[in-house]
Amino acid sequence: MASHEFTSVRSPRIKRARRLAKRAFREQERRFLAEGPQALREALAVRDCVHELFVTADAAQRNIELVDAARSADVPVYPVSVEVMGELAQTVTPQGMVAVCEFVDVPLERVSRVRLAAVFSHIRDPGNAGTVLRTADAAGADVVVFADTSVDPYNGKCVRASAGSLFHSPVVVGVSASAAIEQLRGEGARVLAAEVGGTRDLHTAADSGELDRNVAWVFGNEAWGLPPDTAALTDEAVNVPIYGAAESLNLATAAAVCLYTTARQQRGQATPPS
Repeated sequence: MASHEFTSVRSPRIKRARRLAKRAFREQERRFLAEGPQALREALAVRDCVHELFVTADAAQRNIELVDAARSADVPVYPVSVEVMGELAQTVTPQGMVAVCEFVDVPLERVSRVRLAAVFSHIRDPGNAGTVLRTADAAGADVVVFADTSVDPYNGKCVRASAGSLFHSPVVVGVSASAAIEQLRGEGARVLAAEVGGTRDLHTAADSGELDRNVAWVFGNEAWGLPPDTAALTDEAVNVPIYGAAESLNLATAAAVCLYTTARQQRGQATPPS
């Protein structure tokens, strides 16, 4: 760990890291900021992912094993003042650790042998996108596609909401929804749109055995769903049934129900009704 503590945001190294808060610079350098011990732990598990680490003295003391792991991986570790950390971090109460990481997305053409996939089309809220990414990871999805109409997965809020899942699941970024659907269908997946006005409900689709096979779910904007041209590319629109008085489910909840229902069916754990 370097002995010199950075106390000014005017330092060229600090300025280079700070500008990664903007998407244009992230895309230019193919690097992003990951904040907090959990994100650092997951990032260190990906070979050559962490480029450098900034940490306050207090956070270094509380996370000695992580700082040692970073140093063992030949990651430069730079101590910074609390004030500088406040400028680097993108949260109200910083956790004292910010890592500069290399992009982890993979090309669409590398996607193969997909059992369960999630495609994000026109999802603009980074918190929603990160939460659904986390859910897809937990459900065992083989790939998550951020179509070019959706939020940047390297947005700070999205990275935090993914709770480390950005570093687990293969993520494809910046392709069109049509290209993603074509690739996934070519890999044998049935492509289903999660839509409030779907022609069939999720439970009927599950009972029919349709979710036992390879499935790619396409999720749209929370407010207005999928645009007609994207919905037309899918094989079928499926809705999550509402049994109570609620008008609808939010995107993250609906996606969780769709993904976990599919994962359960694919694992053959569904029990027939008595």
